Amino acid sequence: MLLEHHYTYRAALEASLKVNWQVHDLIGNDKPLNFHYPFLPEALAQVQALTFLSPEEQRLLNQIRGHSYLHLFGLVEEFILPFVLDHVRSHQLGDDYQTRSLLQFAQEEAKHIHLFKEFAKAFEAGFGTSCGVIGPAADFAQAVLAKSPLGVVLIILHIEWMTQRHYLDSVRNNHHLDPQFASLLKHHWLEEAQHAKLDTLMAETLAAESTPAQIAQGLADYGAIVEMIDQGLQQQVELDRLSLENAMGRLLTTPEKALLSNRQLRAYRYTFLISGMTHPHFITTLEKIAPEGLAQVTALIQGLEN
Repeated sequence: MLLEHHYTYRAALEASLKVNWQVHDLIGNDKPLNFHYPFLPEALAQVQALTFLSPEEQRLLNQIRGHSYLHLFGLVEEFILPFVLDHVRSHQLGDDYQTRSLLQFAQEEAKHIHLFKEFAKAFEAGFGTSCGVIGPAADFAQAVLAKSPLGVVLIILHIEWMTQRHYLDSVRNNHHLDPQFASLLKHHWLEEAQHAKLDTLMAETLAAESTPAQIAQGLADYGAIVEMIDQGLQQQVELDRLSLENAMGRLLTTPEKALLSNRQLRAYRYTFLISGMTHPHFITTLEKIAPEGLAQVTALIQGLEN
């Protein structure tokens, strides 16, 4: 049975205004990161199975993963921001709450991008060595936004529900993480909770306006964007390995490199792809838009897991 929702633009706006925060509230010289702690929960980082790394080296890799985790969120939010603004412009919204909630959505995405850039500066200052990341964000955003609106809105919905799963399942009440990093994830989650609802409404609007051929194209474009993200994740795994070797001051052996790359790609794919594609609320919206979409997504997941 499909899960029914009762989301409204007014309720989302009111909730967003209640939890609103500013970047300077969360990061700065008086709010330092503590590099004695891991940043990401093990459910996402999956570093402990790499037993050829010492506990200290596993912590370094965990922190590198935390750095790339927020960078990748910033990367995807670079296309979410213009997409939401374009949606507002193109739909001539007549409801004040709808207009205000979507503009608030866009403003918060811009704020998140700013927050993650400030985090990157703080991380680089405290970690001690430079860590490579994929990009540039503008090129990735341009490639995604070239796809159909329905394909883009589906990947955004995937990302928003993915964010909810990460925080609720493995960050909230996790006392093993750096409190400062956990605070960033909490405040990001608070606002993304409303974005998931707004994007559900946007997806339903776009689907209602689409022909069967346009819906089929949207599903195909969603799959193409998933493949684009996966290619980026593969590149990020190798950048993380180089960053780890630099931070450790030693090179991994060839078998160690292969094992690390294999395990970390699986972790990245779960974190940024599978955890969103399997979220019950994403599946509900997908089936509502196109019942055949679930089979397509299931095939994508099988390809990622093989």
